[in-house]
Amino acid sequence: MARIAGVNIPQNKLVQTGLTYIYGIGEKFSKQICSALEIPTSKRVNQLTDDQILKIREYIDKNFKVEGDLRREYSMNIKRLIDLASYRGSRHRKKLPVRGQRTRCNARTRKGKAIAIAGKKLTPLKK
Repeated sequence: MARIAGVNIPQNKLVQTGLTYIYGIGEKFSKQICSALEIPTSKRVNQLTDDQILKIREYIDKNFKVEGDLRREYSMNIKRLIDLASYRGSRHRKKLPVRGQRTRCNARTRKGKAIAIAGKKLTPLKK
């Protein structure tokens, strides 16, 4: 089992696809890693030698911020916005969409499951 950046990479996947299981590495960066280390695209994770796995590990550690460090940086950026009391920070605090999306009818993913309010009569939208 290949363990890279604290993540177990599935054995039967192609190397290029398996690397995307690491938080912070997507399709673009996995292709970049494979081409930089000259790993063929048809190779699977279980066909990698220990030396190749070690090279991948070192390349990722040297060139990318992944997993815990990236998650920490992401959460610190949000915390900074909240502490600054910026508009974006207030939207994060209220768990509402941050980037200007409408909330009257389309914010279920961010707001969560709808809560029924008994006896409330909805008025039609005015245009």
